[in-house]
Order: sequence, then C-alpha cells, then structure tokens
Amino acid sequence: MESGFAGPAALTLAGMNTVLRASGSAEFLGLVPSLAGFTPRQSVVLVPFRGSRAHGALRIDLPHNGADPDVYVDTAIGLVSRVNGTDAVAIVVYTDEPAQFTPDGMLLPSTVLMEDLVDLALEMGLRIVDALCVMGDGWSSYLHEEPELRPLTEVPSPAPIPGIADVSGDQVAGAELPPVDLVEKEHVGRALLALTAALSGERPADGRVDPQALAAIALLDDINDLFELVLEAPDHLPPFLSAALLHCLAQPRFRDVALLQWATDLASGARALSAQLAFTESGSPIPDDLGLLMIGRGSAPDPDRLQLALNVTRGIAARAPREYQAAPLTVAAWLSWALGRSTHAAHHLDAVAAVDPDYSMASLIGTMIDSAMLPEWTFRRGERRGGSH
Repeated sequence: MESGFAGPAALTLAGMNTVLRASGSAEFLGLVPSLAGFTPRQSVVLVPFRGSRAHGALRIDLPHNGADPDVYVDTAIGLVSRVNGTDAVAIVVYTDEPAQFTPDGMLLPSTVLMEDLVDLALEMGLRIVDALCVMGDGWSSYLHEEPELRPLTEVPSPAPIPGIADVSGDQVAGAELPPVDLVEKEHVGRALLALTAALSGERPADGRVDPQALAAIALLDDINDLFELVLEAPDHLPPFLSAALLHCLAQPRFRDVALLQWATDLASGARALSAQLAFTESGSPIPDDLGLLMIGRGSAPDPDRLQLALNVTRGIAARAPREYQAAPLTVAAWLSWALGRSTHAAHHLDAVAAVDPDYSMASLIGTMIDSAMLPEWTFRRGERRGGSH
C-alpha cells in the first residue's frame, strides 16, 4: 500500500452547509469526530467520499475474537459502497492496542484487517483517500511502507461547529437515560395507578376520582394529539401526561402509531392509527409506505422530530415503573436506529432485555442491528445527518 492523503479535501457535514477542509492526514483525523458526531474508540470508521467531498461517517466495532474476517470486511465495504455517489473512501482504525516494534520496523495494529478492507474497496472500484490508525500513544498511516508513530498532539481538536453537539465522548456517550430523582419516579408511578383505576371504573374509598386522572383520560380520546403534544416540551412532561403516554406505549398498536407519527407528521400518524384499528378489527393490511418505514425504507423521516421523540421516550423510560419501561426503551431504540445511532439503539435494547427479554419489537430491532441493517435513508446524500454508528 502506497501514497496517502491527497488533500486538500472538502469535508461536508451531512445535512448542513458547513464545509471543512483538510490538507493532510493529521487535519483529517481532527475532523473525523465532527463527521461522526463523536470520538470513536475500538472502532473502524469509514468515511465515504465523492470526489474531494466527504459526507458523514460509518462506524463499526473492531472485530471480536472469533469473528469471520471475510464477513466483517464484506459488511464494512458493502455499507460504505451503498452511500449514493461514493467513489472513494478513507478508513481509520481506532484502537487501544499499541504498535509493535520489530527489527523490521513498526507493525501497526489491525494491519491484516486494513489490508483486506483496502483490497476489497479497490476491487469495488473505490479510490483510497487514506488508511490511518489512531492508538493511545500516537497515530500513523498504513499506506506508508515504513510507517512512523506520530504524536497525537499533531491532530487538531475538533473545532466547535454550529448545530453540532460536543463530540469529545465516544460512540456510547449519551446513551444512558437522563438522571431522575425518586420523587419524580414516585409521582409518575402514582399517576399511573390513578389513571389505571379511573379507566377501569374503580373509585377510591372516599369516592373521589383524581381530576388529573380524568384530564389524562380526556387526552386518550385523541392519541394523535397526545403524541403531538408531548413533542412541545419533551424534557418537562408532568406526571399525568407521562402516565397517559406510558399507557398508550404499553399497547403495541398505539406504540407503533406513536413511532410512525413521530417519524413523519400528525397526518401520517392519523393514517397509522386508522390502519392499526382496521387491522385489529378486520385484518386489513397496513399500507405499504407505513410498513416499509418501520424497517428503514422509503422517504427519510424528519430528524428533528426523531430527536424530540427520542428525548421524550428516554425521559419517560427513566421515570417509568419497571413494568412499563420496555415499550419506551424499545421506541427509543428504533428512534436511535433511524437517526443512524445503532450503538445507542443496542444499548437501549440491552435495557429492554433486562426488563422483558421476550419483548417482540425489541427482538425485531435487535435482528436488524445484528445483521448490520441500516435505514436506506442513511445512505442517501442530502438525507443524512451526522454519522452512523
């Protein structure tokens, strides 16, 4: 393998008008976190190029022991080649493993893996922009016949970019549920008990039904409006609004309506509700466009709505009683997957498994992630936002 970064290159942040420029390998490495949306660890990152422009980044865990190397390489290059218009790729290995120094020179970690990735990329007609390795004690290039360990101080820190959050954390950063105190959880739990009792017609010993429970029942008369309402203040849902939402998400047909509405708009949510009710009553098929959206096909969802809904579901999952957590966590997993954050989605699915290992929707999403199935819109230029990981 010969040559190296053929800069300058324009690195375009997908979904934004921001264009960054790198004139060499060190500057390029400084931009990868902004392209990916995080600072990768124990990963292979593939950056698709069209000419001198790069859009976003794809991240895959480094192969674990026992992984089939051919399948791994085929999957990695197959993913990057699906990005529309891609004619070149830069590949970066991020590893905690140090370089090995031998009498014949320095041997970089994952050299065989990188050689296989480069060979297959070339076979697929892709130009190699660069092939780099970032280690705990330095960085280097696989493309040099005699690689040298360069100091990490040569790699610029990611510059702040409008609209891009802090990228200093790794691919798992931000996956944890938001912190909540026991008082918040207690309030939501009590609201759920009151709502459930009111829906069943039970009356407390004093015969007085909590008026907030009655107001929550009124919200359930139009669940499409309810699903839209929670997006208005996703970080500050009062207990009875949280209870009403948890009640809906606990029912798979309404959970799926919420997911489809949050990915699109109110009108599509109303269509989804009508379709779900018709399916329940008469077995009528779900419209193709709604069904395909669930498996990542068709038009790209609105990423702003996806993020708002993700904030909602992560927040109520954190405040919900354990027996109600599986549904919002599963929805959070799908929303993360739809945003290109498979690592976060897998984290939420692990939490679902701890609560309800037989939750079927979580199993479906897990199968898609395990097979490296990403939404189609992830690969379409102009419809992607940030990196996929």
